[in-house]
Amino acid sequence: MEVINQLVGQYGFIIIFALLSLGGISILISDELLVFGVGYFTKIGTLDYTTALIVCFFGTFIGMMVNYCIGRKAGRPFILKIGKWAGFTEKRITRTEKWMSRYGQYSIIISYFIPGIRHITGYFCGVLHIKFKTYAFYAGVSTVIWCSLFLILGRLFGVN
Repeated sequence: MEVINQLVGQYGFIIIFALLSLGGISILISDELLVFGVGYFTKIGTLDYTTALIVCFFGTFIGMMVNYCIGRKAGRPFILKIGKWAGFTEKRITRTEKWMSRYGQYSIIISYFIPGIRHITGYFCGVLHIKFKTYAFYAGVSTVIWCSLFLILGRLFGVN
């Protein structure tokens, strides 16, 4: 365990940032477990809580912004093309677009707490041309809440 503590202490923030950024752009990484684990390492003193929160926020936020930009530039054809292997039919995509158009900003916040859905929200917001400032604001709010929640859970329930 001492070796793991040393590795996390030395390289933890770089790895956390990279994994959360990749997780945000839909690389299948369990972001919840990762941030929960980071919370545990803040509990035992290997990582600083404030720095962990900042790194988790920016890693996650950057991944979400990349999602948005891909959706904005590549558009609906991109979602149709890659959505086939993920089970996104034309009907599901249309339904998702209607839901996001109807609930807009609130769908960004709500989606962040639904694993798997948060990863595609940025794409859809980009495809729907939701204003970047609006998307960035609501994605930022949800990212702060989400990161704080999982860091705190890791601190509370991490096993010593």
